[in-house]
Amino acid sequence: MKNIKTMFDKQGYVAVKRFIDEQELGELRRALTRFINETVPNLPNELVYYEDKADVNTLKQVQKLYEYDDYFLTLAQSKKVMELAEALLGGEVELKNMQYFNKVPYSGKGTPAHQDGYYFKIKPQQAVTMWLSLDYADAENGAVCYIPGSHLLGMRPHNVTNTLGFSQGIANWSNTDQDKEVQMTAEPGDILVHHSLTVHRANNNLSNRHRQSIGFIFYRKGVQEDEQAHATYKQELTRRLEKQGKI
Repeated sequence: MKNIKTMFDKQGYVAVKRFIDEQELGELRRALTRFINETVPNLPNELVYYEDKADVNTLKQVQKLYEYDDYFLTLAQSKKVMELAEALLGGEVELKNMQYFNKVPYSGKGTPAHQDGYYFKIKPQQAVTMWLSLDYADAENGAVCYIPGSHLLGMRPHNVTNTLGFSQGIANWSNTDQDKEVQMTAEPGDILVHHSLTVHRANNNLSNRHRQSIGFIFYRKGVQEDEQAHATYKQELTRRLEKQGKI
């Protein structure tokens, strides 16, 4: 774990191969299928995003899995997940979100360059996003790209994007930034973890393969969250998406 922490502190991200084994992966896939079939249709609209709202096969993103299913709460609070988050953040942590992500074949939209901390509204920026891959992920189907060391340079300016699920993107993104990117890959069961200030993005899914994952967000205990600013942002986002007919 020490080597993983050292790499994380230097790069702002780390990849852990085979974080869960085949049996755990099978259990997760079965639980996810059940959740999508039985629970997702009854969730509040603002928690569920589709590439095409009229087509349930284009499910793109689901928020707060752990609030609606005990399997996902148990997974998020498992020793394996918690110990990794605590090691990387250097102390006790608290779970803030657990999400399902998918880039559907051919139509999965790219993710604009951004820093997760812009959405979090916390001080100091001591948080991680953990991305547990359920499929083979590479450049062709939209695996994430990171800029190494970007977490050490502070928060960059963001502005509104038209990308569902990623409403803010870095305003001054440049070719120089793109030249610094590292394209990640992942196999089923691998986990990628990045700091809340690490700049990252992903391309469209141009393949015939899904790119599914489970995301966990942990804050280090003791960070200060601007709850009013966060609530205002969520309310404004929901209103805008409803007006656009996206949710």
